[in-house]
Amino acid sequence: MNLLITGITGFVGSHLADYILQNHPDNELYGIKRWRSPLDNINHIKKLKLYDCDLRDLSSLITVFGKIKPDIIFHLAAQSFVSTSYTAPADTIDTNVVGTVNLLETVRILKINPIIHICSSSEVYGQVSEKDVPIKESCPLRPVSPYAVSKVGEDMAGLMYYEAYGLKTIRTRMFTHTGPRRGRVFVVSFFAKQLAQIEKKIQEPVLRVGNLDSVRTFCDVRDAVRAYWILVHKCKPGEVYNVGGTVTKTIREMLDMLLSHLNFPGKIQIK
Repeated sequence: MNLLITGITGFVGSHLADYILQNHPDNELYGIKRWRSPLDNINHIKKLKLYDCDLRDLSSLITVFGKIKPDIIFHLAAQSFVSTSYTAPADTIDTNVVGTVNLLETVRILKINPIIHICSSSEVYGQVSEKDVPIKESCPLRPVSPYAVSKVGEDMAGLMYYEAYGLKTIRTRMFTHTGPRRGRVFVVSFFAKQLAQIEKKIQEPVLRVGNLDSVRTFCDVRDAVRAYWILVHKCKPGEVYNVGGTVTKTIREMLDMLLSHLNFPGKIQIK
């Protein structure tokens, strides 16, 4: 089969590529990326065909998809930083919503019939009351950031193209995930980088933190991509699935886990 990953140079996309090539090497793997995307996460991958393509450019998508004729599409490309979405809300919505609609339009125009995994986010649920925990897919959507709004749009576009045109879309709402290659602005990586610098005496023994009482479910990215593979082979088009860890932890507990691995004799001040 021809498998296509959008956002393949990113954190999740690169791990998905690793998983596929290690466990299902008989497939042809393709990726699309923006021309300026760094390749650090995928430089080690040899059996991969890459195309430069902007999701906001419908004509370039039609050209590339016409060449690949994908059987399965993992649509992971996105502007994925919540903080950035506040400073660039229009660009976030353009990339995430218009980009997704263009992808779906490309499939419709070319009359190809791939399974399309659309990766949304748990951010679509917003502030959840205790009575809604554990969060189910039927929980109301209450987006509280431009990023979350864009993910609602992406999610609903996937549903609409299934209902209106019969495209085989499957949507996921991903909860907090972490692992190797995670960007340094995300909480676990942010702590880990500081602690590594403290251990090497590059940074003074002061750890800067935010709200340590916030509660999250954490999922290893390698488990997440395995779930993505399973869902495109086992789940029903038109459905939406939450993907996340099974255990909740506070940010403080995650920090304590990192501190337990630290080889530093002195005292660390937490701010």
